[in-house]
Amino acid sequence: MKITHPITRGALGVVALVTIALLANWLVLLSPSASRGIDFTQKNIHTLSDGTKSILKELEAPVVVRYYATRNTDFMPEEMKLHMRRVDDLLKEYANISGGKLRVEHLDPEPDTEAEDAANLDGISGQRFNDQNLYFGLAISCLDKTRIIPFLDPRMETMLEYELSSRIAEVSATQKPRVGIMTGLALKGGSGNPMMGQQASAPWVIYQQMQQNFELVDIPMTEPDINPQDIKVLVVFHPAGISPAAEYAIDQYVLQGGTVIACLDAYSVASQMMGGGNPMMGAGSPSSSTLPKLLNAWGVEFESGLTLADPAYSTQFSDNRTGLAVLSLPNEAMPQKDSVVTRDLDSIILFLPGAFSRNEDCQLGFESLVRSSKRAGFVNAMKASRLETTAAEVKPAGKHYHLMVRLHGRFPTAFPEGDPSTPPEGDPSTPPEGDPNTPTSNQGEEPEKAAPSLKQATADGNVFLIADIDAFYNDFAYRIQNIGGMSMAAPSNGNSSLLFNLLDQTVGSKHLIGSRSRAAVRRPFTVIQKMEDNFNKEVGARIEELRKEEQEATRRLNELQTQKTRGNQLFLSPEQEAEIANLRKEQVKYAKQIREMQKDLRRQKNELSGRITLLNVAIMPALVILIGLGLFFQRRASTRAR
Repeated sequence: MKITHPITRGALGVVALVTIALLANWLVLLSPSASRGIDFTQKNIHTLSDGTKSILKELEAPVVVRYYATRNTDFMPEEMKLHMRRVDDLLKEYANISGGKLRVEHLDPEPDTEAEDAANLDGISGQRFNDQNLYFGLAISCLDKTRIIPFLDPRMETMLEYELSSRIAEVSATQKPRVGIMTGLALKGGSGNPMMGQQASAPWVIYQQMQQNFELVDIPMTEPDINPQDIKVLVVFHPAGISPAAEYAIDQYVLQGGTVIACLDAYSVASQMMGGGNPMMGAGSPSSSTLPKLLNAWGVEFESGLTLADPAYSTQFSDNRTGLAVLSLPNEAMPQKDSVVTRDLDSIILFLPGAFSRNEDCQLGFESLVRSSKRAGFVNAMKASRLETTAAEVKPAGKHYHLMVRLHGRFPTAFPEGDPSTPPEGDPSTPPEGDPNTPTSNQGEEPEKAAPSLKQATADGNVFLIADIDAFYNDFAYRIQNIGGMSMAAPSNGNSSLLFNLLDQTVGSKHLIGSRSRAAVRRPFTVIQKMEDNFNKEVGARIEELRKEEQEATRRLNELQTQKTRGNQLFLSPEQEAEIANLRKEQVKYAKQIREMQKDLRRQKNELSGRITLLNVAIMPALVILIGLGLFFQRRASTRAR
């Protein structure tokens, strides 16, 4: 039957339009582009970083993320539910960018289910909330490697992307990261010399911990060869007396995009205690170390002749002596508040450190990760090591000194003339070609040519400079106890965490180096907070005035009580009674003014809330309606023109 009634046709049209809209939304939700959009937020808090995108696009093997979240419960705190939605969106974005190489499995570990068994096998235990065991964690797997985030704490929201990306990079790595160690100390321990009464020394605890996580490669300081494709990170540890050949090798490594962590020192107590790793050297081993040619080329100065003292961060010892050059640096001395290297460190301790400063010629990116106060100054290292330095000897320059910095970018070469071990052309010491007296290993074979020296950087490099090595020595970084014949070491400060944070960031993926924590989704109501702060300041001043008046009145009453007392009775003159009455009137007046100000604050907040509600409820729909009407009239005008 043909439907001709206009109301019936209109109703069917509306139903058809609603059905089409619902089906279209459903199809969009099923498509990979469902969660894509444009991020207009400040600091792009809903957009993944470039480093994360690069890691996901370079995945070679499939990665599985098992997402354990208890959803069917009424006991989950509201804050956790909101954070769970944000994690859902974040994982959906990860899966979209990976192009199908990352798959997310959603599991709800209810009691006595296979999902709960899987969570236990992955090492994810539930959290107790209102006597309920609730799960909220991740297990990231690739091939035979699995890493977990046991609990997605809403308070650690800003670190979630970094934690997830670093674990994906870690499990997708095909082999254990190789870390090069170039040092002038016996980090691996020494064999000792029984003839001289010297016992073998044990490896440094921090070296043993590095061996558990990385494949360590010894790089000699004589004629090293460092391949950036093979060595993920080069750790240069107290390079006392480093040769030009070693500096040249580091230079070429950085020019090819390598990453270096260099721990230098102005006065190393560890080198004196260990004899520099050479039993024959005794206590005369070099106590200071630097990279003279490299730092000069990079535009950085390092004070290695004097040690830095800082009265603001000095250390008080148990014998009531003060170590002005033993710096106990709290988190406030770490200016990069969103750096994943330092943001979670409570404090670190540096022992007789040097200090870095930036030259005007420095063209590299320069970030100060740890710095002194403006009260710091340089003092004699030997005197400071005996804790004999006084505060009067510290001459501050009124500026911060840098104790740990990051350099990044295209590094300039420190050897523009090439390899220092290769004689220049035309050098009389170089035998001429074809000289019959020139020895050859195999007649008729061409000699192997050395690789040409790089004069310009081919990739961005990264260098982390630390102005102390004693911070990682056993006696200064750990509490070591002998329990049941076994040596147990526990960190005594944040020093070891600082170094391992650096290593974790640099070896996991080149895209994680220098990465930051992301901005929080939860944003404070700064306008309302400012209104409340201004109110509290104004009312607080009035209340303080009132308290002073009350204290003054109490004092006068006490005086009257001692002067005009008859037995237990207190007699006041008419003038004094009038004074007390006036004081009570003042109290009533102040109380009334405070109430009026509180009402005014509530009125301002209500007006602000009303304006925001109007914008959300009325203005935006009105804009949509106006745009729709504009399109309607435009279409109608074009129809009439036909």
